[in-house]
Amino acid sequence: MHLAGLKIRKWREAHNPPLSAEEFGAQYGDPWPSRTVYGWEAKGRIARAQVQKKLAELGICEPSDWLEPVGSDGSASRSKRSMSADNRNHAFYDLRKHGFLRVATSTPRTRTADVDYNVEGIISEARRAHDAGVDLVVYPELCISSYAIDDLHLQNAMLDAAEKGVAKIVAASAELAPCLLVGAPLRHNDRIYNCALAIAGGELLGVIPKSYLPNYREYYEKRWFAHGRSIQGKTITVAGSEVPFGTDLIFSADNLPGCKIFVEICEDYWSPTPPSTTGALAGATVIANLSASNITIGKSDERHLLARAQSSRAVCAYVYSASGHGESTTDLAWDGQGMTYELGDLLAESERFSLDAELSIADVDCERLVAERQRMQTFNDAAEAAGRPEDSFRTVTFSLASHAKDRGLIRPIRRFPFVPNRQNKLDEDCYEAFNIQVDGLMRRLEATHAKCMVIGVSGGLDSTHALIVAAKCCDRLGLPRSTIRGYTMPGFGTSDHTKSNAWKLMEALGITAEEIDIRPAATRMLEDMDHPFADGEPVYDVTFENVQAGLRTDYLFRLAGHYSGFVIGTGDLSELALGWCTYGVGDQMSHYAVNSGVPKTLIQYLIRWAVGTEQFDKATDKVLMSILDTEISPELVPADAKGEIQSTESIIGPYELNDFFLHHTIRWGQRPSKIAFLAWHAWKDAEAGLWPAGFPDDEKNAYTLATIAQWLEKFLRRFFAFSQFKRSAIPNGPKVSAGGALSPRGDWRAPSDAVADVWLAELSEGLPPL
Repeated sequence: MHLAGLKIRKWREAHNPPLSAEEFGAQYGDPWPSRTVYGWEAKGRIARAQVQKKLAELGICEPSDWLEPVGSDGSASRSKRSMSADNRNHAFYDLRKHGFLRVATSTPRTRTADVDYNVEGIISEARRAHDAGVDLVVYPELCISSYAIDDLHLQNAMLDAAEKGVAKIVAASAELAPCLLVGAPLRHNDRIYNCALAIAGGELLGVIPKSYLPNYREYYEKRWFAHGRSIQGKTITVAGSEVPFGTDLIFSADNLPGCKIFVEICEDYWSPTPPSTTGALAGATVIANLSASNITIGKSDERHLLARAQSSRAVCAYVYSASGHGESTTDLAWDGQGMTYELGDLLAESERFSLDAELSIADVDCERLVAERQRMQTFNDAAEAAGRPEDSFRTVTFSLASHAKDRGLIRPIRRFPFVPNRQNKLDEDCYEAFNIQVDGLMRRLEATHAKCMVIGVSGGLDSTHALIVAAKCCDRLGLPRSTIRGYTMPGFGTSDHTKSNAWKLMEALGITAEEIDIRPAATRMLEDMDHPFADGEPVYDVTFENVQAGLRTDYLFRLAGHYSGFVIGTGDLSELALGWCTYGVGDQMSHYAVNSGVPKTLIQYLIRWAVGTEQFDKATDKVLMSILDTEISPELVPADAKGEIQSTESIIGPYELNDFFLHHTIRWGQRPSKIAFLAWHAWKDAEAGLWPAGFPDDEKNAYTLATIAQWLEKFLRRFFAFSQFKRSAIPNGPKVSAGGALSPRGDWRAPSDAVADVWLAELSEGLPPL
């Protein structure tokens, strides 16, 4: 934990009487909810810059305290901080160690048919890419000669100049780190080919001819060029060097496993059978397209469609670079569009119609692409059905140049990978997520012919969300909301605040609402067990907690039988991942687990969405917002002497981090050290990057690498070594997110008696000293 959190807590406790977290936030904050204050004090969350400044003005803590770990004696651990700061050359910070390839699309400054000018523009952009730590640069089609020069392609002077230009770029590349993919017209066996050339480290690696030549509407390429579809296993001599020539080339980096590059040219990916499909089936993970596509209204959308679809279908990254300003505008115009997609996601896009040279940079995750192919057997089946193209393709091996280990990360890392992030389709995505749950519950209600739905309502997030899903289910089926039988069941740790919210919510929704105080029954059970609590001792162990959780579930099942209904489970995906539920006769069990596919962070966001889109009335919305502002707690242990309640996240870690860990574990199978690397880049600065739309400012947290590592280790222990037996026996529930679910009948199958040693060892070995 950081020193700032310790100072904030001490400052609160120094008041007479001590300030509670809620009082502190109300008096000195914006206000800051109690859960935000607890996040600083117990979970390692880092306040935003404005908040840090305000706390410094109050004399509570300094901005530097947020980066200062706390030693075992409660003081600043400066030696640890210094060790961490001086360790940025550790392999952990190296993109390449985690499977990333830094790519760039380049639209260089060009002048029609001016080879020398164009070559200088290409080299100039290569230098810029070198300084930016780029590994691969993709230029436009025929960028050495210019594309729109028509019959000038047939002039020997132009062809000679283009070949000399290639030689200049090859020579210049010896001092530059990136591998360059440039376009030029080249002669071979008395034909002219529209080619892409791969250049790296002062060497021409190979040449790829264009497969499909457009010869319709404004295009007339067959007048000048021969197609290259049938060229495989050949060589070509360029500027005195004989190199591989054909459409069967894959360029493989020997120092970045998974980095295999295939090249196609413009029209190739407009064809019904793009060459890149075969290239991907042969093993290429990165597809580069050198294009000179002219611009017309709506064509940019078409390029996006094709690149997105191909990157998704071929399980690859697709790097597209089109010609821009400087091409001839005799009859056409050019916008210089560059874009990089990975598995259907847009990573980066250049500015279109720019007068300046454009370099659009993105970090492609080659390791993730390989992992996805490994788990997607359809991809392997397609490769087999295509005749195993990997057996006939040629591999040209080269080495990526070295860069400084810490190049940063130029890649949008979603802090909340389960939360919809498409701004233009935000309402649609949330509507879809919410109604997946509603529809699943509707079908189960119809299939069971149940007379009612029974649910425990605690005033917490999970039961709240399950309840509004049930309410919407009744609305959709034309049933009165009284069909829902809601029970609030206060125990030894239940606060007046949550109990009040539970009643307000049930009343606002108009369900059948009742209260059962479980304390007498729990006390009797504890007495029968001879538990110390029954003798007045404040022993709040797992048994004490599970007695309450079990009684609540027991009551709900008996009530469901009594009223011919079924129990709606409220536990969520995050709790299943961490085993934060009581097995069997407890909150792990229900008749239908409506939240089992929804993680905590998505539940929070969907409740906000329900309020923002007025899914319910104003009275309901008011209660929902109050519940969102409440500290997450099982409320099984009484508040302490200071009035502070049991905090779930102070025990198992912030849910926003746990959900991040969960997504990258179950969806992508990432190594723990890589998950830590991604989490650090996503969460180290609250002011950087994008947050989900409408996300409250006072909940925008940041975390140090030490804090991330601490909670990740705890996640690994709980997920791999502790929780699976609970997941192996979960009831039915709908999968909601493509990020995955944990049902043994769906996304996740694992033994209940595994150990976490492999993952813990990898994390320990992969992290720098902290």
